[in-house]
Amino acid sequence: MVGEKTVQWRPLLVAWALFSTVRTFEPCTELLPIDLLARVLPADPRSPAVQVLRSHGFKGIRFSNASAASFPASKVFPYCDGFPPEFSLVATILVQRATGSQYVFSLVEEGAGTLLVGLRLSGTRLHFLFTPRSARVCLAFDGVQLDDGLWHTLVLAVTGIHASLTIDCGPALELSQSQSFPTSLSTRGSRFYIGCRRSRGRFSGLLRQLVLLPGSDAAHRLCPGAQPHVAELLVPRVLQTSDREQPRPKDQCVRTSESRPPCSPETKNQLWFDTRSLFTCDGVTWRSLLTRSPRLDYVLDYQDLITSSETFDVEVFSLPAEGVFMAAANRDSRTGSGIYRWTRGSFQLHQNISTREARAWKHFSIDSQSFLVVANSGELQPELSFIYRWSRRRRKFQRHQKLETSVALDWEFFMIQNQSFLVVANHRQGLDHNIHSVVYRWNPNTELFEVNQTLSTSGAYDWEFFTVAGFHFLVVANTFDGLKTTINSRVFMWRDGSFQPFQDIPTSGAVDWESFWVDGRFFLVVANSQQVSGHGPSLYSINSTVYELHPLTHTFIRFQDIPTHSAVDWESFTVGEERFLVVANSHDGSSYSLNSVLYRWQGAEGFVPVHRLPTLGCRDWEHFSTSEGSFLVYGSATSRLSKVFKLRTY
Repeated sequence: MVGEKTVQWRPLLVAWALFSTVRTFEPCTELLPIDLLARVLPADPRSPAVQVLRSHGFKGIRFSNASAASFPASKVFPYCDGFPPEFSLVATILVQRATGSQYVFSLVEEGAGTLLVGLRLSGTRLHFLFTPRSARVCLAFDGVQLDDGLWHTLVLAVTGIHASLTIDCGPALELSQSQSFPTSLSTRGSRFYIGCRRSRGRFSGLLRQLVLLPGSDAAHRLCPGAQPHVAELLVPRVLQTSDREQPRPKDQCVRTSESRPPCSPETKNQLWFDTRSLFTCDGVTWRSLLTRSPRLDYVLDYQDLITSSETFDVEVFSLPAEGVFMAAANRDSRTGSGIYRWTRGSFQLHQNISTREARAWKHFSIDSQSFLVVANSGELQPELSFIYRWSRRRRKFQRHQKLETSVALDWEFFMIQNQSFLVVANHRQGLDHNIHSVVYRWNPNTELFEVNQTLSTSGAYDWEFFTVAGFHFLVVANTFDGLKTTINSRVFMWRDGSFQPFQDIPTSGAVDWESFWVDGRFFLVVANSQQVSGHGPSLYSINSTVYELHPLTHTFIRFQDIPTHSAVDWESFTVGEERFLVVANSHDGSSYSLNSVLYRWQGAEGFVPVHRLPTLGCRDWEHFSTSEGSFLVYGSATSRLSKVFKLRTY
């Protein structure tokens, strides 16, 4: 039997080799970008069906036989016949003159000849077309000048009723349509046509890149970039330009002057330098050639932060026109919890809010309004947790809504198709840990959260939401089932308006999940706090595990075990181009005074320890940045002393 204070201060973890899956849904595509252009290129690049041409130093293709540039949709959707409801399309094109209607690509139902999805260029308009049922929908982006004989990279992102178009990493053009893109568009018996619409609307320009990416985040993966007009996500090998083939600029003279000259297409590839750096013109702006990304040097003990009582969670957030704040979830109900503001280089108390054994805070924004929700873990029946809204007039958080919870330990906020949600981790009711946690949906009419769904959990401690390739997931850290801590935590997938079981992962007293991307790969790391069973002593020095989402099996597989001491939190962050993880080691069975460890991503080696930070009862880490630099702050669950560390870079 695990007492509540043991679960609070001495969390859990275990090494494992195999895991079971509870799969109820297979996404119709791979969870990776899909190179549509490569699928229609013949094995022999000398084939008369295509022409590989070079323009402005970059290769593109033109199809001589448009009808040959097609393939069945089943090659893209191997698991089911459904076009992704949220997606991005990335295209790099060069057009000398757009005459008539030219299709960059189309998806056509073969039997009836119905156009299901298409991207069409016509003069200064780019049209995105789709047919949800019987009536065709056309979204027209006006005033896009693409037929200027130059390369342009387009990113079309579609989700629900919204579509956005980004050209050469410029400002996004956004459109809304009364008809939402269908959540289940059947592709059965259809074909992709590249550079045409079956036998008409042939694309006259050059195509260098055409990528379908489930999800709507492709612009963030491409921008900013040194050459936004030819930004690359996936370019077929035959079109890739080697370093030896890089075009030599006709005019690359080095200019010096008192003031930097304007950068324009006419001065592209010219160099200019001053006493600080050497710059090159990319046709739009001057970019430094000598800029180096910062690298972490060492960690400096920066601020001692005395809180009103022990701190189980810290939440750092920013408010527009106000600055950086931190909410501390403090244990003592008599003193409440503190909201701190970053003032003159340190956190200073800004507001105190009445809480009952607060375990976590979560900040979120809806329609330009800022909110905080607290997880109260006191055992009044019913226990109430509260949402607070920021008052711009009073410059304080004020109570907005109360929600019934059961020893709440965490909140997670997320958005799906422009709808806002909250999910609470209900830990137990009395001695029963096998209860329901609740997903709430925001009602914009009442401006309140309403129950949307309940999910079965076992001693739920933490929720983590993430989106991969347009598919939305929630993973719960299940801590204790009433008998033992070695139980399954569960990943849920959003499908048809609710979350459904996707995969079970064995964990040992799981207290926290953290998700992150690194080198184009997606990972989850769990904080395992302790191993407890009905007999024998509890184990605190156990492994926490990093899992990677495998792109072929669509499951999380073990990537790396990391020895930890009752790990209770992971925080992922970047410094420059490097990815880091820091773990909150809280207890080793005899002491709460331990080193928490900072790990750096080392590619094939995984995460390797680079710094050890002395902590006391460390419960939660947060990374944040201000004008003074980059920082880490941790809350102590055994002391009123929390600490801020500064990350020194070079």
